[in-house]
Formats: sequence, C-alpha cells, structure tokens
Amino acid sequence: MLHLFLLFSFYSFAQTDKVVIGNIDSIESKILNEQRKIWVYVPNGGSTTDLSSNQKYPVVYLLDGDAHFYSVVGMIQQLSQVNGNTVCPEMIVVGIPNTDRTRDLTPTHMDVDPFTKDSSAFLKTSGGGENFISFIEKELMPFIESKYPTAPYKMLIGHSFGGLAVMQTFVHHTSLFNSYICIEPSMWWDNENLLKETKAFLKNTKLEEKSLYLGIANTMDEGMDIEQVVKDTSVETEHIRSILELQTAFENNKQNGLRYKGKYYNDDSHGSAPLITEYDALRFIFDFHNLKFTMKDFTDTTNALATKLEKHYTVVSKKMGYKVSPPENMVIGMGYEFLSSKQYTKAGGFFKMNVDNYPNSFNVYDSYGDYFLAVGDKAKAIEQFKKALSLRDNPPTQEKLNELLK
Repeated sequence: MLHLFLLFSFYSFAQTDKVVIGNIDSIESKILNEQRKIWVYVPNGGSTTDLSSNQKYPVVYLLDGDAHFYSVVGMIQQLSQVNGNTVCPEMIVVGIPNTDRTRDLTPTHMDVDPFTKDSSAFLKTSGGGENFISFIEKELMPFIESKYPTAPYKMLIGHSFGGLAVMQTFVHHTSLFNSYICIEPSMWWDNENLLKETKAFLKNTKLEEKSLYLGIANTMDEGMDIEQVVKDTSVETEHIRSILELQTAFENNKQNGLRYKGKYYNDDSHGSAPLITEYDALRFIFDFHNLKFTMKDFTDTTNALATKLEKHYTVVSKKMGYKVSPPENMVIGMGYEFLSSKQYTKAGGFFKMNVDNYPNSFNVYDSYGDYFLAVGDKAKAIEQFKKALSLRDNPPTQEKLNELLK
C-alpha cells in the first residue's frame, strides 16, 4: 500500500529542475479600466495544459489572491493528490491579486470610518463591488475558460473584505458559483446593510444546489466570551457580533435547502483563521468525494477495484453536476503498481480505463504501450506508442518505438 501511495505522489508532480506552483497571467479589463494580473495553478501541468485533453478541473476563484494563493494551492494539492488522497477534487486555482482592495471588495460607498468616526483616505474609492463581480463574471471567467481546462464547477473563497465580497456575490449573484467559503466577513460594513439583505435573502430564496461554509475567528477582547459579546454594544465588538448574527441567520433558515456549515474557531485570530477554515470547508463541501482504499483493494486479483472506482465517480459526477472520471494520474499510478506486482490482467484494465476516459491524452497511450511491452505483445505496444506520438512528440516514447522497430 505504501508503495502505491508513493507512486501516486510521483505521478502527481511535474518532473523538472524547478518547483513551479503556477504562473502569472493577465487580462485587460474594460469594466475596471485596468490591466489585472492573475495567478493560476493548474494540476499536473504547471503553466500550460493541453485543452484537447478530456481531463477538466473545477475552478477556485480566490480573492486576495496574493495573500492566500500559496496556502490554498498547497492544501488542495495535498488533499487531492499526495499519497493517494481524494478528499477533494484536483482543482485549478485562480488567485486575484488586489489593485484597489477597498474599491473592489466592498458593496457600497462609505465616507466615515465607523471605528474612528472620521473620514479616511481608504474609503474614497469604496463601493465598487458590483463592478468587480461583473469583471469576474464577464471578463475573467470567459478568459479562464478559454485558456485553461475548466470544468463547470466553480468555488469562491474570500477573507475579511474578501468575505464581504463573497457574501455580496452569494446574495446578489447566487448562480455564479456552486460553493462559497466565507472567512471572517466584514459584515459591519455600511451599518450592516448587506447583513440585512442577507437575512431577507435566506428567508425567501431556494438554495438546494449551493454550498457555503462560514469561518468565525475569536476577535474578542481577552476575558470576554460569546455570551457576553452578543450582548455588547460597543463598536469594538461589532465585527464578531455581525458575523455571529449572520451565523444565526443561516442556522434559522434551513428551509431554503442550502448546504451550510459554520464554525467558531476559539483559538484562531482574524489573521490565522483562513487556513483552518479553508481546510474544514473543503472537507465539508466535498464530503462525498473521498475514496478510501483498503489493502484488499490492491491484493485482490479481480476487477473489484476498477468497479469500486467507477461506482464512486458515478456518485461524484452526480454531486458535481457533470461527468467526472477517475483522475488520469491516479489510474496510471495504479496501473504501474499492478504491473510491477505482475497482476497483468488488473494492470491492463486500469490502463484501458484511462484510454477510454482520456482518449486525447498522450500519456495514456504511452502507459498502455508499456503494459503491452511488459506482457510481450510487441505489435500492440508499437500501436500504442505510435498513437501516443501522434498526439505529442516525446523522445522517450520515440526511443521505445525505435527499439521495437529494429
């Protein structure tokens, strides 16, 4: 089993002399009237992935992208790929760095800082949230979908002002995303106007197809507890009080069908809450996705494991709303594991599964060729290597083919 898990890890990362987490792309926004950089992570492909491949990935749109990109990418990679994990899907992550954070992430304009009661320079451009959401919907999403191998499923993650923007999107543009991770949202903004809108929205809207996870940090003064803070009226506690009120609104409106979970993190501050919230949220939102393996799955010589995979991803497909096949790299790892243990029939079944699921991938034919080479079927090995090379030039594959054609 450990050997197999190590194979999963091996096939999950590009074999290069650099550690590359993603690439910086950019888009000219007519809506925002500026050039916007975006940080993009693509599983198993770094900065480029063949759009002709059948493997498509859900997309995470990450607000405050420059602050949270590395941790979110690492977490998703760990939970979806490393050592055989399937806790969540492999996903593209689109980090959106800020140019004018207050402008883009606030729903309405404010002139006076509620904490200082004074005018503040950072408020001058506030209230551009609708424009920013329009940029995401009408410019960024089409750009990403035209350039990267995207699946229909979309998630939005935001923290603090980003969490406020998540709630603005959830309430006013609900259909844009399938799921939302909202961390420490600044619901105090503009006399809690969005909080009031959210309460009415939750009462009157059907949300059966949506998921939302809310993370709440401990931002109370030392010595204060939840019971005390909800009764407090000072401006210093308005942030946590407004989020707790939001939590209550979610919990009191289960009739809307939203898949919802909120959690208070007593040991975490406003700054430390994102990491643990995102981890718990991914596990909650994708609680149907995890596939647990047993030792018998790998020692059994029948097709039971292949059947198990197919049944599991039928369920996953139903939950995600589109056809999801077992990940190409995971199946390749299994195929080579069974090949090395001389379970030839089982290995062949897994390589063939990949050919059926990813007919436009060079790698599945190269792997299938290795299988036929191992079982001594020279003609079929040549056939598979030729098919692989018809899709992509690859010197190691060409060398194997040349050796067979001597």
